[in-house]
Amino acid sequence: MREPVETNNGSPPPLPPQALLERLKDYGQEDAFALWDELSTEERELLVKDIESLDLPRLDRIIRCSLRSQGLPAAAIEPVPENAVSTVEDRTIEERERWWKMGLKAISDGKLAVVLLSGGQGTRLGSSDPKGCFNIGLPSGKSLFQLQAERILCVQRLAAQASSEGSGSSVSIHWYIMTSPFTHDSTRLFLENHKYFGLEVDQVTFFQQGTIPCVSKDGRFVMETPFRVAKAPDGNGGVYSALKYSKLLEDMASRGIKYVDCYGVDNALVRVADPAFLGYFIDKGVAAAAKVVRKAYPQEKVGVFVRQGKGGPLTVVEYSELDQSLASAVNQQTGRLRFCWSNVCLHMFSLDFLNQVANGLEKDSIYHLAEKRIPSIHGDTMGLKLEQFIFDAFPYAPSTALFEVPREEEFAPVKNANGSNFDTPESARLLVLRLHTRWVVAAGGFLTHSVPLYATGVEVSPLCSYAGENLEAICRGRTFHAPCEITF
Repeated sequence: MREPVETNNGSPPPLPPQALLERLKDYGQEDAFALWDELSTEERELLVKDIESLDLPRLDRIIRCSLRSQGLPAAAIEPVPENAVSTVEDRTIEERERWWKMGLKAISDGKLAVVLLSGGQGTRLGSSDPKGCFNIGLPSGKSLFQLQAERILCVQRLAAQASSEGSGSSVSIHWYIMTSPFTHDSTRLFLENHKYFGLEVDQVTFFQQGTIPCVSKDGRFVMETPFRVAKAPDGNGGVYSALKYSKLLEDMASRGIKYVDCYGVDNALVRVADPAFLGYFIDKGVAAAAKVVRKAYPQEKVGVFVRQGKGGPLTVVEYSELDQSLASAVNQQTGRLRFCWSNVCLHMFSLDFLNQVANGLEKDSIYHLAEKRIPSIHGDTMGLKLEQFIFDAFPYAPSTALFEVPREEEFAPVKNANGSNFDTPESARLLVLRLHTRWVVAAGGFLTHSVPLYATGVEVSPLCSYAGENLEAICRGRTFHAPCEITF
């Protein structure tokens, strides 16, 4: 317990700013000034500045709406209709080629932007750096950021080559990178130091997701210190309000962008700016789309797409919210699980829809509540973090389409440190090497290896090939010793 701080002349400390205190009282948050008398002059200034930075009416609305939504009965759910999904087995070669060409045309016309969700630190990977800086151990030693930047470069080249003029004229895909207060400076510095891995400086824009105060179960602010409210990032769904308040939706419109590819940083196989997915999205004429993979087994801890109510919108239900009997139910006609389409944070939106959803989410102000240990003036205390998720947009979409992708080709999550049971840098590394080895063999190449092939493979630089195309000239008749990187 601190002692009350006296002024130099022995008089009692000044009172907190009355107008600010009254505003806090209006929202039941006056406890933020509970230790005012014990603060130094400098600490009081910091506390006043911290409180003044908060949009109290908005926060009050979010806290009340989110607490009120807790415990409400969940809406009835139905499986996703079959006609809302393009499955791998039902996709014809003609459709693939048509969507690929449509996507490349839209990209060459400058209609696609890419938004990267990169607010997380690699804490679970044993690193305090942004996750995108992480090197998963590929032969090239490339970071996740570099792999993704080089895939953008490759798509730009493919789109330029496919343009109707055939001139190979310049194509640029703008990369919007969402950081958090914890990763912003280090992300920016990392990309600057590496010269944006070949991208132009003016095609990369950084913006920060918001933070939101942590609260007790009765909705009061948790104080991290006597002069600072405890705050946490507002979740990857904070991307919608962050794009709006940063005026980046207007920026996109001014660039002629119509479609936005949105993905999470921690996937080593992510096909950034995938022309086939974009072409599918345009062809279907929907407001939102998501790539999905088939659930591996009923108890897999992944969120799945469902339909909300009869004829309602598609949305995502977390694995913990799906009843076990529903999770295990099988569709007798298809032989698949009834709820089998896993969300893997690979989304496509129209720019018009992003404007609508930012307004809709703000109006409804419902956040997910996660009970967590929060550092506070009383030590670690149990409280609530408020978050929005990227998939919270889908209930607002007038139309949504799903696009199945093979898990082994497009989903290599990097979430846990090596030594964990799943989603490690090592498991992601092997998925990349195995996929690229299949590409090389299909292109007529040969492999030698001094360790078992299941534990090694070759890496194909994204600058050579985006999805296994154009490798014959490099690989046919050649032998590569694994592990190695194949580049120009």
